[in-house]
Amino acid sequence: MSTITVPQVADEVDEITSRPTDRSLSAIEQLDGDLLILGAGGKLGPTLAVMAQRSIDQLGAKQQVIAASRFSNPQARAALEQCGVQTIAGDLFDRSFLNSLPDCRNVLFLAGMKFGTSGNAAATWAANVFLPGVVSERFRDSRQLCFSTGNIYGLVDHQSGRGSTETSPLDPVGEYANSCVGRERMFEYFSQQNDTPCVIIRLNYASEFRYGVLVDIATKVMQGEPVDLAMGYFNAIWQPDACAMTLASLVHASCPPCILNMTGTEILSVREVATRFGELLDRPVAFTGEEAPSALLNDSRKSHELLGTPPTTVDEMLAATAQWVSRGMPTWGKPTHFQVRDGKF
Repeated sequence: MSTITVPQVADEVDEITSRPTDRSLSAIEQLDGDLLILGAGGKLGPTLAVMAQRSIDQLGAKQQVIAASRFSNPQARAALEQCGVQTIAGDLFDRSFLNSLPDCRNVLFLAGMKFGTSGNAAATWAANVFLPGVVSERFRDSRQLCFSTGNIYGLVDHQSGRGSTETSPLDPVGEYANSCVGRERMFEYFSQQNDTPCVIIRLNYASEFRYGVLVDIATKVMQGEPVDLAMGYFNAIWQPDACAMTLASLVHASCPPCILNMTGTEILSVREVATRFGELLDRPVAFTGEEAPSALLNDSRKSHELLGTPPTTVDEMLAATAQWVSRGMPTWGKPTHFQVRDGKF
């Protein structure tokens, strides 16, 4: 039986993806204090915030989830408020705004910049390096979590059957990946300077109905467009699983930071995934390019041993994504650019 409930209408997506799980409930039971999520208006932030608040409510706990972001979309902010999440709108670069935020026991840093990096490197470094340093120092007395990326490892041979581990040498390519190393270093530095417990999550790639590598590939197949094989292999994790595991990881915050890769259990072939979507969508599949021997791949065995294996299978993710795309349901129209090999986003 599938662990994924496929929404019948667009308005059901957020309710379904943010449902509490055994893992999220257990995490909240073990955590003390409120949760402050910085940069909560992005792709993963709303799901994480609402799942945490719903878990709190289901347990009858006294914690509160507070989401801070620019909230350029008023509807997104209102949706969070309707679910019991307290929202605070402002610019994290504004020092007076940052200082005005409440001192919470748990601070989760989700802010950052990726797309547009090639044309605005300075802003990327400010968002991904300078701001993390300021935030980590500001919340020195909190338990901290920082979202990072598997891009910092560089490409590895897919035939090894394993991706990069948390102890693999870093080999960042491009401004974005290098700035993400800087982000981690800021949290690492201030964690050790201030004896602040911290966990760093190297995520790739989270997927849900409206966004992600699976949506990118399924949409190409559905529209009869060729699927690029330049990055022939990838990892994926269902976004609700990633959110529940993120909450669970907070329990393991330490000084120096606990570093965890977070993704699914398998190395996926773009060609095989596209072919399967062709079957599910009843569409012919065309390809462009050829698979290189190397790809951006993460080995998440450490996080699976510590937090548990993601329950959603690849087959379930593919079937759910195909159902959504086949009905012409809305997506965010924000390609992941997972096929990029030169680090230019």
